[in-house]
Amino acid sequence: MQLIDGNAIANEIVSELSKKVDELGSKKPCITFIRVGEDPASVSYVRKKERIAANIGIQSRLLVLPQSISQSNLIKEIDILNKDNDVHGILVQAPLPSHMDERIVFNRVSSLKDVDGFNAVNLGKICQELDDAFASCTPAGILQLIERSKIDLSGKHVVILGRSLIVGKPMGLLCLRKAIPGNATVTFCHSRTENLSDLTKQADVLICAIGKPHFVTAKMVREGAVVIDVGINRIADQYKKSGFRLVGDVDFDEVADKTSMITPVPGGVGPMTVAMLMSNTIKAYEAAVQSK
Repeated sequence: MQLIDGNAIANEIVSELSKKVDELGSKKPCITFIRVGEDPASVSYVRKKERIAANIGIQSRLLVLPQSISQSNLIKEIDILNKDNDVHGILVQAPLPSHMDERIVFNRVSSLKDVDGFNAVNLGKICQELDDAFASCTPAGILQLIERSKIDLSGKHVVILGRSLIVGKPMGLLCLRKAIPGNATVTFCHSRTENLSDLTKQADVLICAIGKPHFVTAKMVREGAVVIDVGINRIADQYKKSGFRLVGDVDFDEVADKTSMITPVPGGVGPMTVAMLMSNTIKAYEAAVQSK
């Protein structure tokens, strides 16, 4: 069993992006983070993104809006940023308050500044395999883990647990594409899938994004499979100062020995998501410069 070290690969990408930004000269890419409310997890996630942006040399702005803001007023703020030529990327931090429709909000972000890859236009471009698409950051990060770990997807069976617009669906499209890595045969599984373990045991590469701690057990994985664990779940742990610990959707201790390669949680997919957000921001900047 080989551990896929997401921290190491993310650091490698961040170093590459830093050099790229250095070569851009005085004008730098700029991303604006929109945070609605004071959810502690959202505050922490945005701070981490701001820190990594600064390390790379990407400018960042933070717009904090009250939890009570209406969806229409949030959309007005997004429209202002869409028209601001000094802003190249816009990220609306999820989750949004319950009185908002996330799909409407995410689709309001200009597809040219949609560095999170949540806009329907970019999902359509992924489907059409267009080079100017912004892929959702977690699937894009997983693809980098696969490529840099020299995992060949061509002709392989990739089974994806989960069908979300953020991870599952775009991940499947990226694995299907006529490129490297890609050319896989893809099966989607979800909460309504019957005989689930019969399908997961067929996977050469099993990508788990179902949001249930330790859901995937050894009996669901075939010998020698590659397992990518997207899940980040908090479970109680009295021995931790925080009172909880992070675990994945995969029962790592039980499954790891059956795999050829596996990602840990934490330290696997998570760091890659932020690295790809920064990569998308630089891509958006370069596209904006070329369009002038």
